[in-house]
Amino acid sequence: METRQALQLAREKELDLVLVGATASPPVAKLLDYGKWRYEQQQAEKEARKKAKRQELKSIKFRVKIDEHDYQTKLGHVRRFLEAGHKVKVTIMFRGRELAHPELGKKILDRVAEDLAEIAVVEMKPLMAGRDMNMVLAPIPPEKRGKAARPEREEAPAAEAAEEAAQE
Repeated sequence: METRQALQLAREKELDLVLVGATASPPVAKLLDYGKWRYEQQQAEKEARKKAKRQELKSIKFRVKIDEHDYQTKLGHVRRFLEAGHKVKVTIMFRGRELAHPELGKKILDRVAEDLAEIAVVEMKPLMAGRDMNMVLAPIPPEKRGKAARPEREEAPAAEAAEEAAQE
């Protein structure tokens, strides 16, 4: 259809002629109410922004000489942040002679990663930055957490059934 015919048809139907594929050969155009279409696009974008979950980077600081109870308390805070869907930056702060033993800080960060392995994945490996050693943990989505736990549950009934059969 020629451009003039398309424009005439658009005027008759009180619609707009919108160029959809300018690079196509021949160019592709569409008849639509542009104002209504644009409004619907804006509403869809607004709805998408509402539903989008913001992910913050939370930070928690440990010391090299941390006591077990303090470690468990801070680990609980990290767990809470991860379960809320936030990334967590775990920092080990070194002072004085502690800088001579970065392996102690790495050991603590590895322990944190191991303790939270079921709900988090290490996004940034432990890395020295000045007097601090940092590691970033990202949450594993709940859907993926469940899949990892399900195979273990499926194996347990099979093992129980085998034990019952062996007893008979």
